[in-house]
Amino acid sequence: MTHRHPHRPGRLALSAAALAAGAALLAGCTGQPAEDAGPTSRTDHIGSVAPALEQYDAEQVQALWNDESLSARDRGLVTIAVHVAGGNTDDLGFYVDKALDDGATPAEVSETITHLGFYAGWPNAMAAVDPVAAVYEERGIDASELPETDPELLDQEPAAESARETAVQDQHGDTSQRLVDATDETVFDDLWLRPGLEPRDRSLVTIVALVTTGQADQIPYHLGRAMDNGLTAEEIDPLMEHLAYFTGWPKVFTAMPVVTETLESR
Repeated sequence: MTHRHPHRPGRLALSAAALAAGAALLAGCTGQPAEDAGPTSRTDHIGSVAPALEQYDAEQVQALWNDESLSARDRGLVTIAVHVAGGNTDDLGFYVDKALDDGATPAEVSETITHLGFYAGWPNAMAAVDPVAAVYEERGIDASELPETDPELLDQEPAAESARETAVQDQHGDTSQRLVDATDETVFDDLWLRPGLEPRDRSLVTIVALVTTGQADQIPYHLGRAMDNGLTAEEIDPLMEHLAYFTGWPKVFTAMPVVTETLESR
């Protein structure tokens, strides 16, 4: 049986518009694409520098996007999450544009960036704002297409959340009660319940952030949560392959033992 968390007028929850406002204060402090590059352009110099890389990009990497075992829309959100979590914004506009073409919504991209502020750090989320804003401006996307800052929250499973709260309190309360309280109140009782990104997709981009940043210890809980939220073992297979190209083989193989253990436990 589920219960619904009440609307919280005072709760801080960032939308893309709020992130943009914060980024304005950081003008000149975040990495940006070259001025002569449009928001959706990638370099056209690959062949003159690394012809073999160009061939791999044209063949193996393109084949990922054509593989329907993970939808192009999901691959778009995954790739955006890799770029944001890794602090790599040069090609971010290109992949945001592609994700929107492939079925992701501006609200979902916005919520992905907001979510990654917590799971990849505020600087990486802030650095993503201007490249995404350029794409939104070019497409005529405005605030009406973005999530509310303080929406009615989704239902929460009381038993599972109670177990999580107890475990975190027991393990970390003596060290930092403030962290435990913020984790409960802001992350799990607010961020995870925002309706702008489905729980399955929120779990998906969380796993991507954990693999990208090398946080293998956090993967078992979040992968289990992802499967509870609807991500399937059949989708995890192509997800790992996709991440190998976009985060690098070593990071994926660092994550693979805990991914395998989690899947086998289910």
